Amino acid sequence: MKRMHSFFTAVQAVSLLLFLPCAGFSEEPGQDLEQAANDPTASLMSFQIQNVYAGDYHNLKDEDGNTILLRSAVPFKTGPLNHIARVTLPIVTESPSRKEGLSDLVLFDLIVFNEFWGRWGIGPVMLFPTATNDALGADKWAAGPAAGFVARSQGLLWGVFNQNLFSYAGNGDREDVSVSIIQPIVNFSLPDHWSIGTSEMNITYDWEKDDWTALPMGVKLAKLVKFGQLPVQFSGAYEYNFANDYLSPEWAVNFTVKFLFPLN
Repeated sequence: MKRMHSFFTAVQAVSLLLFLPCAGFSEEPGQDLEQAANDPTASLMSFQIQNVYAGDYHNLKDEDGNTILLRSAVPFKTGPLNHIARVTLPIVTESPSRKEGLSDLVLFDLIVFNEFWGRWGIGPVMLFPTATNDALGADKWAAGPAAGFVARSQGLLWGVFNQNLFSYAGNGDREDVSVSIIQPIVNFSLPDHWSIGTSEMNITYDWEKDDWTALPMGVKLAKLVKFGQLPVQFSGAYEYNFANDYLSPEWAVNFTVKFLFPLN
């Protein structure tokens, strides 16, 4: 019954991911589409498919893993407030546990505020136990605050984004979720719609372990192209994780296709 509930929750999440990107986005003054594609605070409708391959694991020999991330970002308004809802659903296709299937879904709703220098935002982030196998998820419900800012100038984007998740329900036999995730953002625009910057670099502090469990450093190269009227960003990234005291990917590469939906 529990697995069936996770399956139907995940199906609903996939439906949300696939069908929400239909209303579009209008470019905001002072920021072009290329820069907005690299800005997590931009009111940009998008849907992306990312393949993440982990070649080695700390504290585990001769193992690798692969995950496909489905992510949809949807801007909307409540009265005068501008929101960005973002849903991320991981699909594990290869893992050291030899298990495959859905992992836990993460949703955040960021309320964003425009400033002359860029944007800042704040809102809730939530984790849902949609994993189809115990080895692929936390088996916990978790929530917490998310906040961040992005400053921009001609050709340069920089800032930081923070998410915090603390479990409040779920399987009492499983370890509690109590993490803070910090994502630095640096991106430079290059000629011919290329850009280079930091990868997602989800630096993670685990409050239960009282330690940094992920300290990645990485670089991302991206190119924005158009297929007819549809803008698509292709990107590739490499990360190395310097936190080696726990079972975690040592290095990873990813390739992302991001579909953008601007309003003219």
